[in-house]
This record gives sequence, structure tokens and C-alpha cells, in this order.
Amino acid sequence: MKYTTVILLFTGFVFSSSAQQTINASITHDGIERDYILYVPEIYDGSTAVPLVLNFHGFGSGASQQMFYGDFRDIADTEGFLLVHPEGTTLIGNQFWNVGFPGLSSTIDDVGFTEALIDELATLYTIDLDRVYATGMSNGGFMSFLLACQLSEKIAAVASVTGSMTQDTFDDCNAQLPTPVLQIHGTEDDVVSYNENNLSLPIPDVISYWVDHNNCETTPTTTTLPDVDVSDGSTIEYSVYEDGDNGITTEHMKVIGGGHTWPGSILNSAGTNQDIDASMEIWLFFSRYDINGLLSTDDYENRHVSIYPNPTQSKINLSLNYAKEVHYKLFSPLGKQLITGTITSGNEEIDISHLPSNIYFLKVGNQFHKVLKTN
Repeated sequence: MKYTTVILLFTGFVFSSSAQQTINASITHDGIERDYILYVPEIYDGSTAVPLVLNFHGFGSGASQQMFYGDFRDIADTEGFLLVHPEGTTLIGNQFWNVGFPGLSSTIDDVGFTEALIDELATLYTIDLDRVYATGMSNGGFMSFLLACQLSEKIAAVASVTGSMTQDTFDDCNAQLPTPVLQIHGTEDDVVSYNENNLSLPIPDVISYWVDHNNCETTPTTTTLPDVDVSDGSTIEYSVYEDGDNGITTEHMKVIGGGHTWPGSILNSAGTNQDIDASMEIWLFFSRYDINGLLSTDDYENRHVSIYPNPTQSKINLSLNYAKEVHYKLFSPLGKQLITGTITSGNEEIDISHLPSNIYFLKVGNQFHKVLKTN
């Protein structure tokens, strides 16, 4: 397919090559001009290949809404990946992704558009093509699964929030590689039902499919995450199916009592779980994998970090079983960097008494850890 690129609008500090940029642009694919919004973090300088995250909007939504609703920008600012929000096409007055919904006939090739978009961005930016990831909300989650089925040679991992697989996607799924999958879904979702839905597969069937495809253990390790916000009316059961091919996992965050929403979103509508931030959880999941499976930890292999007490009311102690200077960063649930430092002696104390009760993310070297701050 031939396509061309048109840069429509730059916002932000566009005159500095190292400044943060939000870029509205388009490519022409199959004779149709297709728009997207690209977010380039300030720390990107083009000298090192960086990951690319595709963030797909839901049915009737759009790229700009998804950029705010399922927001990864703070995380991209600290982790350095490029973030693109593709725009769907319009059918019956709504923007959508052509994933084979019953009764919605369309010839739009959104898989081809996505492949062309990845290729085009790779000519404009220094992208690690082994680390391209797809996520999305609702119809965008369906789109992520479609890419896992039909473009697995270019998509290193997928995460769906309130999405599923249509019967067409399931019937035509031809994934060539094992694909790490994270599914986040509320049991009270009244749009894409958790169990019974005329539009798509029940979520347990989706999980079962990818567990089988990835050759994971069929019995998961399941934990109940801390109920940080007791007022949100929901809790999270987290199941991990381990030991898949190439070291990958299939994972499911079952939001018990949760609705058709993005957990942790600042747009806190009814049914939104606030015990986690879905964007941060998705990036933690993505960051473990490339197209070949589980990333080698190299310098940190067989090295252990102890964090105690956890949960804590005031301070946490870091203890490393190896002598090496290591940098650490503490992030908010929304991915904002709060504390940075360096461990020089194998032990470090971090005071977080001033922070409100919540789940935080501590990055030590290349490893992420969850820290629970309580009252």
C-alpha cells in the first residue's frame, strides 16, 4: 500500500529539538487520509531507539479523548517511549475500528493502516521495532486483539481495557508468535459484558484462548490487590498465567464491581476503579517484553531487591544483595515522578510519610516494584 504523510499541527515547545511535542498528523492509506496524534516526550533525542505505544480509542470516541482518558503521557515523559493515538474512521456517525462487529459492515483495513503508521513513524523517529505495543479502550481493546491476531510479527504485547474479541477476530486469528496479553475488565461492564455478549467472546474465553496460544500454565497465580479506595465500589482480582513460550505470561485484572471504564482515569465516572492506574499497569506489563518474549535482565539477572516494610506508613528500606551504584525513582499511580535517588551502599531509606495513602511504583535499576502507603 502506498501512503503519504502530512504534518498538520505542532503544539508545545516545537522550536527546541529536545522539547515535549504533541503532533497532529496524517497519512494516506488505501486512498483515505487517516489522522493520528503523536506524543513525543522531552527526553527523546533520537540518539537511542525507543519503544512505541499505540493507544486506540473506543467506539464513538476519538484520538484526543483517548489521549486524556487513558493517559500515558506522564509515563512516557519518564520512560521515554513514543505514544501514538490513531484515529478511526466514521461509520453510522461514530468513529470506530473495523474489528468485525456483527451488523457493522465495512471494508476499512485498520490492520493495514496500523502497519503503515508504524512503518511511517519508524522513518521519522528512532523507534525500536522490537518494542511496539498496542492497547486501547473498548473498541480500541478489540483492535489490540485484532493486531495480536493479524500483525503479531510487529506487535510485541497487547493490553485491552474493557475490550474483547469478536467472533470474526477469533475465527480468523492467525498469530504467528507468542503474544503477551493483559486483559483489564469490569464484571459489571454494561457495554462489553464480562460473560454474555452478542458482540464478542466472554472474557474468560478470551483469556483461555491466549493461555492456550501462548502455551502458558493453565492454573494461574491469583491475588487480590489492596482495596486502596474503598469508595469506588470495586476490587481487583489479578490472575497471572505463567511459563508461556519465550517466557511470556497471559494476565487478567478482573475488576469485581467495575464498569465500562478505564481504572485510575482522572475522568472518574461511575464504576471507575481507583485502586490501580490502568495506564501504569499496562506500561509495567509492556516494559517486560519485546517481540522475542521476556526481555533479558542482563545486568540485574539473579540480583535481588528487598523492600520493607511494605505496606508502610512512613518509610521504606531498600536492600540490595549486590554492591553497585543503582538509581531509583518513585512514581505516583498516574506515572508522575515523585522521588529520585541513588543507592551507593546496598541499603537506602526513603521517606514517603508525606505522601497520601495509595499504591506507588518504585523503579530500581530496570526493575519495577509496587509499594503500598497506608495511613
